Amino acid sequence: MIYKWNYDAPDEQAEAEIHELAAATRVHPALAKLLHDRGIRSKEEAARFFRPHLQELHDPFLMNSMDKAVDRLNEAMGRKERILVYGDYDVDGCTAVALVYRFLRQYYSNIDYYIPDRYEEGYGISFKGIDFAAETDVRLIIVLDCGIKATREIAYAKEKGIDFIICDHHVPDEILPDAVAILNPKRSDNTYPYTELSGCGVGFKFMQAFAISNGIEQNKLLQLLDLCAVSIASDIVPVMGENRVLAYHGLRCLNANPSIGLKAIADICGMTDKELTMNDIVFKIGPRINASGRMQNGKEAVELLVEKDYAKALDMAGHINLYNEARKDLDKQITEQAMEQAAALPDMNSRRSVVIYNEDWHKGVIGIVASRLTEQYYRPAVVLTRSEGLATGSARSVSGFDVYKAIQSCADLLENFGGHTYAAGLTLRVEHVEEFATRFEAYVAEHILDEQTKASLNIDALLEFKDVNFRFYQQLRRFAPFGPMNEKPVFCTKKVYDYGTSKVVGRGQEHIKLELVDDKINHVMNGIAFGQSSQARYIKTKQSFDICYTIEENTHKRGDVQLQIIDIRPRERQQDPAALPDDKPAAAPHDQSPATIPAEA
Repeated sequence: MIYKWNYDAPDEQAEAEIHELAAATRVHPALAKLLHDRGIRSKEEAARFFRPHLQELHDPFLMNSMDKAVDRLNEAMGRKERILVYGDYDVDGCTAVALVYRFLRQYYSNIDYYIPDRYEEGYGISFKGIDFAAETDVRLIIVLDCGIKATREIAYAKEKGIDFIICDHHVPDEILPDAVAILNPKRSDNTYPYTELSGCGVGFKFMQAFAISNGIEQNKLLQLLDLCAVSIASDIVPVMGENRVLAYHGLRCLNANPSIGLKAIADICGMTDKELTMNDIVFKIGPRINASGRMQNGKEAVELLVEKDYAKALDMAGHINLYNEARKDLDKQITEQAMEQAAALPDMNSRRSVVIYNEDWHKGVIGIVASRLTEQYYRPAVVLTRSEGLATGSARSVSGFDVYKAIQSCADLLENFGGHTYAAGLTLRVEHVEEFATRFEAYVAEHILDEQTKASLNIDALLEFKDVNFRFYQQLRRFAPFGPMNEKPVFCTKKVYDYGTSKVVGRGQEHIKLELVDDKINHVMNGIAFGQSSQARYIKTKQSFDICYTIEENTHKRGDVQLQIIDIRPRERQQDPAALPDDKPAAAPHDQSPATIPAEA
């Protein structure tokens, strides 16, 4: 993949503010620039960023309808009504159901949970689920991570004497369902200070309000924050503001005292005694929870997440791991077919979107396949298959383009749709697929910007190898947890050379293990460039080149770092108009203090 490198050099005023911030916080100026880019201007703001406090969580009663939701839940418990906790079958929905169910069952026994079957019931609240609730004498359903568009289903439930409390974070329609309370920070009349909560995050705020109203110690709820961290990482919501607080403390919980089910998944993944990060959740834990809903039924994942016995949980995690292996095989097979179909689309080179349909594809993996297409072609992608006589599918987007609005522009063709800026789901009649593809392409072509159709690397700071050491890495770790709006920083070092010992590695000889030096210091820097073996011949010419990379801990040499190289650019390409300008890297002062923010921060 050919990346466009982007770097915004600070102007004179910003440069002065960055050096002042570096001195106040005692971090390397390159890292002070990262703070400045995040809107942080003072030592006190930096301290709050590096050590998020639970006291920074907003009052849950600031959210619309929270008082109504708490009153109805208290009323149901006082009357001993049967309560059903209902959620979506993805990671966010399963963790949300597990959190609310586990917290409430400590104080109330007449409660159960329900996850709809992806294949029999589809996404969200189903008539079958409501019928189940009626048959089991449920009078209150708490629905999580879905429900904001279920006007018909909730009207049907009301006829059966069942009330709903909706906890959702998806974009609502103008007309809201007739629920007792709708907790959703994306409501047009929103009063809550933070709008980017995950579905599990909304459920957490509901339980926080319930605990406050009943004088329950907050610590009993905070023990479940590991579930929030898993939802935030897996649902790709911004890791700033309140989400950063929840993710930060959720990760601490996940590493110090995890839920039995999450510990079992981590152990099955071979991550016993390893410090878990957001990256581990995204690539290890999340996919296994998701695999249950994709291949079988998401209820199995919730059963694991609420299990109290470790031996049973480990057995359940083993089953879910098998689902994940089957999912990977299916994903690979369908992705190959989808790539072939996309490549054969008319005018593929000039198209601004990809929309493909195959009635035989497995519904559970088409969201993953859409992501693969977006990565390959760098344009919004919609992948559809046939289910229950309808075309149903998933959409994924590129940076900066709102795929939800693109789908919404075709609403008259759709039976149902919902989602976020970068990911959405939709259902339509098979006979409308061709027209949808035409209109979707027209909308994207009109609204997408040229730069949004090209892979780009946003460089956070320029560095020299003399500054890249373990002390710098320790400072960098303070920026975690990483995620949208707080991405893992990408650095650039210019004019580096092969030390003479770099080599191609990997089963297919597709990677390069690099040993590099720059022209400022003779210290050898280790790095790995995955999938970039095509650059090996140039590297061996001993000519200089520029690299973009992230900084990781060297797992084979304690107390050392290595570079994970994202892109390599020969110096001969620097005449390219897209090439990075020769801005000077931030220099560390000679009297730079120790690596951390002061203890009092």
